[in-house]
Amino acid sequence: MVAFMTALIFVILAEMGDKTQLLAMAFATRYRWQTVMWGVFAATLLNHLLAVLVGSYLTRIIPLNYIEIAAAVSFIIFGLWTIRGDELAGEDKVSNYSPFWTVCIAFFLAEMGDKTQLATVALAAQFNTILPVWAGTTAGMMVADGIGIIVGVVLCKRIPEKIVKWISALIFILFGFYGLYESVPIHFLTTTNIIAVLALMTVAVYVIARRGGGSTI
Repeated sequence: MVAFMTALIFVILAEMGDKTQLLAMAFATRYRWQTVMWGVFAATLLNHLLAVLVGSYLTRIIPLNYIEIAAAVSFIIFGLWTIRGDELAGEDKVSNYSPFWTVCIAFFLAEMGDKTQLATVALAAQFNTILPVWAGTTAGMMVADGIGIIVGVVLCKRIPEKIVKWISALIFILFGFYGLYESVPIHFLTTTNIIAVLALMTVAVYVIARRGGGSTI
């Protein structure tokens, strides 16, 4: 019980204001809150199980910076996808599993190397136990991210849809660029490369907004 409560409280405090909580909030402005909760739960369950069982061994198989780059790129893609919207014919008939897997995969990648995942590894080592720590960290994530989801739902009800769409897209894109800045080798971060990427991103946002009908807020 001590291990469970310690893990629960530690993760709730660590997750407040973290990128994954804001990610849950952003997804809640796009999908049904139930879908987001289940996606977050599944991703957290698997991610923290890997953290407890495998720990740092996973990063020996797949370099952590590769995982972080993949997560960052996925955030940017989700941001552009959010700007475009779902107005294209037939998209409202996409399988109900698509939003779930979108949330699940994005959240799983976001948790790789995050402080809550690293805390799970440390707590499992400290208490020398698996199930109580796994249950505690998972429950803590659901409490903290549940708060983020509630905020996202409230935003949808109180703020015009187009504004909510641009806010959530901005969250995705900013986290994506921050992730790239943190994980891409320093020699790639030249002024020329940064300006080129920002220019391409500006063009992409403009074109996608025009085609998706999202250019007017």
